[in-house]
Amino acid sequence: MQYQSVSEIYDANDNIRGKLSELLASLSDHQTSALPEGEKWTIAKIAEHVALVSGGIQRICANLLSKAEAAGSVSDGTIDLSTLTSGYSGAAELKLEAPEMVQPTGGRSIAESLKALDNAGTAFDQIKPSFEKYDGNPHKFPHPYFGDLSALEWLVLSGGHEARHMRQILKMLEKIG
Repeated sequence: MQYQSVSEIYDANDNIRGKLSELLASLSDHQTSALPEGEKWTIAKIAEHVALVSGGIQRICANLLSKAEAAGSVSDGTIDLSTLTSGYSGAAELKLEAPEMVQPTGGRSIAESLKALDNAGTAFDQIKPSFEKYDGNPHKFPHPYFGDLSALEWLVLSGGHEARHMRQILKMLEKIG
């Protein structure tokens, strides 16, 4: 996770979201509703969870950037991911329990989750100018596993979260056949 600019983070996240959306759109109803042995959620529930989390992260970022704007904290272009980097190493393979607010209910179809994911991407695009203008480093919001993260760290985590679940879905598809 080495980024030199906000645009690099956005490009990486857009690439991940595009691949995830393409994968989800290509799946059959059987694949999205199957529950392989050892799994807690179906692919449809994972898609719902990812959409919920992406929307939540966007709102957290917008809130933190509003605080930076109110404080007059103008960006100098520095990307500090030290808290995320130290807390995230090794977490990619851990099974983490999602907080209640982002637990899937099973009430969303893949199409609905894809629409929500697309809406989150559009909302992220709308706050990109704020990321470029205001300092996304000093203001923090707690993550349940990684501690206090800045807006920039949350932005990177958004793409990492989507990539993590895309890998999970690909492994599940091997079991489903």
